[in-house]
Amino acid sequence: MTLDELLAIEEIRKLRANWSHYYDGKEIDKLADLFTVDGVCEFAEKYGGHWVGREQIRANYHRYSPPEKPRYGGLHCGTNHVIDVLGPEDAVGKWFIMDFNTREGVENPIILFGVYQDIYKKVDGKWLIHRATLNLLWPQRDAPGIDIAAE
Repeated sequence: MTLDELLAIEEIRKLRANWSHYYDGKEIDKLADLFTVDGVCEFAEKYGGHWVGREQIRANYHRYSPPEKPRYGGLHCGTNHVIDVLGPEDAVGKWFIMDFNTREGVENPIILFGVYQDIYKKVDGKWLIHRATLNLLWPQRDAPGIDIAAE
């Protein structure tokens, strides 16, 4: 592995960590800017279906995280990142997501567990999310084709 690949992996890890911080902190404009202009988010229908393009991504994240809900009312915890740099401007990755409800009085703070599978592109010297696919594992599994042990 080269130094450039290691630096790319670290930039992508930071990109994905910022995604969690921006979503949970209600900084949706910053969140949307983490995606390529033609980026795609793929979710189960329960969580919004497929979103195509940065502007639709921005609008839908605003809808799912409206300003009247508390900042950090939920925490998206990402872990076990595996990132493969395919070339100077292309990478893929997968990581586990745990989503928790942090509001007082909830009986069960667990919202969901899943695996994200991502495609990253380097655009104008900056790594961005090109495609983010959420495969749910719990509470309702929708990941029939996922191979979380691959590679």
